[in-house]
Amino acid sequence: MASVEAYGLLLSDDMIFSSRITGTAQALGLKVNAVKSAKNLMAQAKERTPTCVIVDLSHPDLRVPELIGELQDVCSPLPRLVAYGSHVDAATLRAARDAGCNIVLPRSAFVEQLSGSLPQWLMPSS
Repeated sequence: MASVEAYGLLLSDDMIFSSRITGTAQALGLKVNAVKSAKNLMAQAKERTPTCVIVDLSHPDLRVPELIGELQDVCSPLPRLVAYGSHVDAATLRAARDAGCNIVLPRSAFVEQLSGSLPQWLMPSS
């Protein structure tokens, strides 16, 4: 069985925050590609299965249950799903957790954990 290379996709339309995430990944020797639409995320996931998909829950194009369903159709195994959003939008955070996201964090906790946790989040599932 071939080994799977750690590789992530990020769905965010916030260019500044996206560059912070991809820059952190690069500094750690990891690869995270940022995309601005769910359609582009799915196109890239079809080309190369990511080990992790990170989603900004405030993205206007995001429907978490539909995204997970589409990822299940094109990715084997299903990538780890990490979601972050506003701490004041507890309903959206809970809905992402209920839909099947592995890790759901308020944006502030996501930022705090990014450098230390990104390598683990991108680690291929066993």
